[in-house]
Amino acid sequence: MKSKFVLLGVAVVAVLFVFTAAYVVDETEQVVVTQFGKVVGKPKVESGLYFKIPFIQNTTYFPKNLLEWDGDPGQIPTLDKTYIWVDTFARWRIVDSIKFFQTVNNTTSAQGRLDDIIDPAVRNLITENRLIETVRKTNRELDTYEIGLEDIKARPSYKIVIGRENITKKILGQAQPKLAKFGMELVDVKIKRINYVEQVRNSVYGRMVAERKQIAEKFRSEGKGEAKKILGEKERDLKKITSEAYK
Repeated sequence: MKSKFVLLGVAVVAVLFVFTAAYVVDETEQVVVTQFGKVVGKPKVESGLYFKIPFIQNTTYFPKNLLEWDGDPGQIPTLDKTYIWVDTFARWRIVDSIKFFQTVNNTTSAQGRLDDIIDPAVRNLITENRLIETVRKTNRELDTYEIGLEDIKARPSYKIVIGRENITKKILGQAQPKLAKFGMELVDVKIKRINYVEQVRNSVYGRMVAERKQIAEKFRSEGKGEAKKILGEKERDLKKITSEAYK
């Protein structure tokens, strides 16, 4: 009887040992094994079943897929001294989980590092270029139709030299080298939205309203002229018909 209890106890201990020693790595995960706070061995980046020393070694899981960074919109002046709101986002991933564990340790701290690195790069590139460069990427003619007013036609035409797409590439080029020491790779950076600050926006809206009112007034004056022309032709034809009828 005692031998049965001993065997049962050994079996329970073995099961607990295997249960606490085994761990599973998913396809979207990578694992760093630590012993008393120090990294042991290479990170586990392939999915599967692995084992560690129970109660002595610990596992820290990190995502292996692309992660999101969404920056806070900020007010930035362009090269032509126009203040705009710029909202950017980026995609990044952990390429060296040991470096990542030893420096930033978790994705929350990594978001703070990205803020400190990407935001200044965005500000640098926006302030070095004109507003039109941050909005457009080619010199393709705009698909807009304006009434032929001289003041609208006389608007200056801008030639794109760098363009929005190259600006985002330069932002990526400035930020990426600074993230390598944290085991992070910046995959892409994009400008989500650009808008004028409120004061400039109100001025732009006012100018747009004035232009549309001017266009509407031109339509009304042309309509009145056409109406008088039609009424004149009607009176002429009416008199002609009446005179022929009397004759």
